[in-house]
Amino acid sequence: MIAQEHARPRDASRLLVIRGDELEHRTFRELPEILRDDDLLVLNDTRVVAARIPGRRIPTGGSVELLLLRPLARPQFDPKATGWLVLAKPGRKARAGDRIEFGHLGSALVQAVHSDGTRAIELDLAVTLEEFLAAAGRLPLPPYVHNDSEQNQQDYQTVFAVNPGSIAAPTAALHFTAETFAALEKRGIQTCTVTLQIGLATFRPMRTESIDAHQMHVENFEISAETAQTIAGAKANGRRIVAVGTTVARTLEAAAGEDRIPRPGAGYTDLFIKPGFRFRVVDALLTNFHLPRSTLLVLVSAFAGRERVLRAYKEAVRRRYRFFSFGDAMLLQH
Repeated sequence: MIAQEHARPRDASRLLVIRGDELEHRTFRELPEILRDDDLLVLNDTRVVAARIPGRRIPTGGSVELLLLRPLARPQFDPKATGWLVLAKPGRKARAGDRIEFGHLGSALVQAVHSDGTRAIELDLAVTLEEFLAAAGRLPLPPYVHNDSEQNQQDYQTVFAVNPGSIAAPTAALHFTAETFAALEKRGIQTCTVTLQIGLATFRPMRTESIDAHQMHVENFEISAETAQTIAGAKANGRRIVAVGTTVARTLEAAAGEDRIPRPGAGYTDLFIKPGFRFRVVDALLTNFHLPRSTLLVLVSAFAGRERVLRAYKEAVRRRYRFFSFGDAMLLQH
């Protein structure tokens, strides 16, 4: 298993195509010709925010890093919010009552420490939140990416990212380039977008003995009327819905009715897709290779079957595929 230190060209990744019990080794550049002409690709247009903030604890001056997760009032990105749920590193330097300073930009008061390790803080900034993040923040690259270079910062954002609010990238979509979309359009393959603001629910590993005991955090999503209508039309005509990433799969399935059509509008979800789940919307899944003990790997197993996924992962390891955020991809089809 190979976890990378830096990104390659976005579409230079390998693509493991799974059809039934067959495995085929391709490249991501070939995706437009691998898909069916009438497929509908659904992508997550979320934008990762520079939510990793270095600070100093007052009065000791000890270094503390905060990761802004979401506003306290509701799990939806809000640049006007001052109360935030955060992770702190190291946690022992962010106790209730501590004040953390960000130089001339302002400070934060730690109001509470929760049993899951998160903290509630109140920001007291001299500038707007957008200016604060632009001046002090960095994109929160995964901990296994040890090179926090400007190139990696740039590459940890999809080329079509629009709606800010995520603290992790929808990694299956990192492979897409302007050339990918041009090739899809040339073949007449339609695309549309949803938004799921990625938070703890997506990236925090499971620490419970059983899958059923794991508690998902809430994440905010939104589906436009246009996207809902596009999906409804595709379903009516027997076309495949191809979810680009597990976040898209969760969004579509969380919003789906018994008619297998996702409802438009904004909402929150703590849906945990695990084996036995009945997929109503998603017909094919494009995804990266995920970390062990992650809810993402459980979702993939629920979609394709545990044995098929294990076989695919073993083949990927044997062929030295790259795993995780900047890694290779696979296309799962029934």
